[in-house]
Amino acid sequence: MSSTLAGWLQALALVGALALCYRPLGDYIAHLLTSARHLRVERGLYKLAGVDGDADQRWPVYLRSVLAFSAVSVLFLYGLIRLQTHLLLSLGVPQMEPHQAWNTAISFVTNTNWQSYAGESAMGHLVQMAGLAVQNFVSAAVGIAIVAALIRGFTRNRTDRVGNFWVDLTRISLRLLLPLSVVFALVLVANGVVQNFHGFHDLTTVTGSTQSIPGGPVASQEVIKELGTNGGGFFNANSAHPFENPTGFTNWLEIFLLLVISFSLPRTFGKMVGDHRQGYAIVAVMGLFWVASAALITFFEHQHAGSALNAAGASMEGKEQRFGIAASSLFAASTTLTSTGAVNSMHDSYTPGGGGLTIFDMMLGEIAPGGTGSGLYGMLILAIVAVFVAGLMVGRTPEYLGKKLGGREMKFASLYILTTPTLVLIGTGVAIALPGERAGMLNSGAHGFSEVLYAFTSAANNNGSAFGGITVNTSWYDTALGLAMVLGRFLPMVFVLALAGSLARQQPVPATPGTLPTHKPLFVGLLSGVVLIVVGLTYFPALALGPIAEGLH
Repeated sequence: MSSTLAGWLQALALVGALALCYRPLGDYIAHLLTSARHLRVERGLYKLAGVDGDADQRWPVYLRSVLAFSAVSVLFLYGLIRLQTHLLLSLGVPQMEPHQAWNTAISFVTNTNWQSYAGESAMGHLVQMAGLAVQNFVSAAVGIAIVAALIRGFTRNRTDRVGNFWVDLTRISLRLLLPLSVVFALVLVANGVVQNFHGFHDLTTVTGSTQSIPGGPVASQEVIKELGTNGGGFFNANSAHPFENPTGFTNWLEIFLLLVISFSLPRTFGKMVGDHRQGYAIVAVMGLFWVASAALITFFEHQHAGSALNAAGASMEGKEQRFGIAASSLFAASTTLTSTGAVNSMHDSYTPGGGGLTIFDMMLGEIAPGGTGSGLYGMLILAIVAVFVAGLMVGRTPEYLGKKLGGREMKFASLYILTTPTLVLIGTGVAIALPGERAGMLNSGAHGFSEVLYAFTSAANNNGSAFGGITVNTSWYDTALGLAMVLGRFLPMVFVLALAGSLARQQPVPATPGTLPTHKPLFVGLLSGVVLIVVGLTYFPALALGPIAEGLH
């Protein structure tokens, strides 16, 4: 079988598996977000925490709960990392510097999972399990909780309540993420992913030299790393490491895991608003961008100018032979279109077109399908903008799902859209302007600029993958990228929850002949155009200085 045919078959199998999960998983998520019944273990947790599970919160209270929980999580994880040399299963790793520990704590709490360290040599098993893996669960649950609050804003009328954060967090963690993680962790173990408490073992290689082989509870962290669109690897090589991703099947399964919840959430949206067609329209836009990105990256990586690349038949530098071009490109598109950030190849080694598309995917706002929860609420914000633009065209007050979109709602949507580009462009500009930080680039010229642009795009969009080649384990980069992660995660949440509260207070208006149908192909095309125009007008100058200039050269 040719590698091209194998690539097509695995992509088609992936589409089929996601389509099969769309309805049952989406409906199940909608059920757990709307059910009035609490499980016994959940009632026990609410009682222990002093939470009234039957009391809904106003959006400012919901927001304060999110921020308080995240702040405590950062402090706990920071302390755990700093004290790990004194804890069990530390494996004798040296103490992490304060600025790097702060960056790491921020990274995992914000669902970014940016790593300026090598996991196998900087983290003991206890921190990996009790610190990083736990945040992989709850940070993903926070994203789904936020989009649940936004959907309730569309479904509720004349109220200031958008749900209970503590109930949403608990249900999503216990009823959704944990069961799926247990099942698929066993599948990964059965297919060769490591799961043990071993430290380093010195082995003699076939050439007679000695090599230290690390072990650890890898499969249990690998599954939630993908399922929760987190991306932080147990090992420095991430999903290119054979202990994390040993075979072509595990590679396919990991791509499926990082997409399945985000692609199913539009069904949850349609179910909760009472119109499944709305979910189909949203998932259609997501699917179009995902297919286009995967196809284009694969195309660019098969362009092989130069004698070495001609001999290889493709741009194989930085890619695993066991995966090849198709599986590497599919993984790259999927991980940058979500907020996962896991990698099975080195994006810094991609062609200018392929590497530029991984940056562009993140610049889209990671909405196709995006992170768990964050992808859907980002797409719904852009849907509101698309409806507003359509309303301006016909000269009437726009409305979406029976809710009028006035000045207040559009201000929140506009602030959401402007936040991430501001962080990316200012951060990149400052880094390039500082000679000391500019010296951290491995490459000069357009490619070096792309390394810095990728880093701040990844941090501000809470992706976590790295272009590579740039030295980021410095006080300045740890601080600057940490701030980009914090502001890129929580400022948009402020605007989303404020928008949810504003929509929930409204009285729904009936549809009229002038109401824009938001479930038809016309709206799918309009929304796709808005996404491209917003990103293009915002980021084109930066892309022109980086991957576009490199490609033209």
